[in-house]
Order: sequence, then structure tokens, then C-alpha cells
Amino acid sequence: MTHLFGSLWLATLVEPPQGDSHAEPGHEVAEHAADAAHASGGLPQLDIATWPGQLFWLAVTFSLLFFVLWRSVLPRIGMAIESRRDKIADDLDAAASLKQQSEDSAAEYERLLTEARSKAHNLAMSNRESVDAEVAAEAAQADEEIAKQQSAAEARISDMREKALTKVRDIAVETTQSIFTELTGTKADAKAIDAAVDADR
Repeated sequence: MTHLFGSLWLATLVEPPQGDSHAEPGHEVAEHAADAAHASGGLPQLDIATWPGQLFWLAVTFSLLFFVLWRSVLPRIGMAIESRRDKIADDLDAAASLKQQSEDSAAEYERLLTEARSKAHNLAMSNRESVDAEVAAEAAQADEEIAKQQSAAEARISDMREKALTKVRDIAVETTQSIFTELTGTKADAKAIDAAVDADR
């Protein structure tokens, strides 16, 4: 394309304005350009005579390309970069929010766990105190019952002992009277025998 534009530009330079009076010189210039292109090995862009045209159209093409890029492509790229940047920022904000929620949930879990442990400990201590109180009350009641039973047993034993002693005294009095009667043939004085038996006790 650059070679075509350069050739057209050279053609406008060598074309005579009107008439045929300058046709031959222009034709000679064209032939000279063709000879120069042939001398450059079939690569017209290496012909020094075509460089001004090539540079001109290169500048025009570059300017047009830059204008198109500046007006169309670059804004789209900028919008895409800005959109991507906003999406990354939103993702980072969402990740930070999720991290904060996770930390808050972990702290709440620890608080609830600590509170549950405290309640369980207090309940265990309360139950233990209640059980200890019940055991102490039952032990006191059992001690009281045992004391009552022991007192009653001691009273019964004392009564039985008194009764046994009374029976033994009566037996001793009777035996003494019988022995005295057998030995003396007379009935002994009951008061004297009672006094003698009581003195032996």
C-alpha cells in the first residue's frame, strides 16, 4: 500500500499540468523511477527516490491508526481495565467481609462455648451442693434414728437388767429363807433376809 501511494504521489509530481509539451520529460522521470526500482532488486521501498512519498504516507497512516486507536480502541481498553480493577476491588471487599464474618462467627462460637462451660460448671457445683446437702440431711436423720434406737435399746436393756436383778433378789431371798428354814427348822425374818440380801448386792 505504501508503494502504491508513493507511486501515485510520484505520478502527480511528474504528470504535466496540461498539453503534451511536458509529456516526454515526465515519461523520462517515470522510466528513471522504473529503472531505479529495477536496480534496487525488485524492491521499490528500497529506492531512495520513493522515500519521501513513503515517509509521507507512513506519517498519514500512522496518524490515522493512532487516531483510530485513541478514539476507539484505547477507551475500550481503559474501560475494560477500569472494570477489571473495580471487579477486583469488589472481590477483595467481599473477601474481607467474609473474613470478618468468619472471625465474628468464631468469636461468637468461643463466647457461647465459654458460656456453656460456665453454666455446666455452675450447674454441676449447684447439683453437688444440693446432693451434699441431701446426703448431710439423710446422714443427720440416720444418726438421729440410730440415737433414738440406741436410747431405746439402752432403756430396754436397763429395764431388763432391773427386772433380772429383781428376779435374782427374789430368788436369793427365797433361797435364803429356804436354807435358813432347813437349817434351823424355823421361819426366818423376812426383813432381816431382805436386808442381808440387799447388803450383799
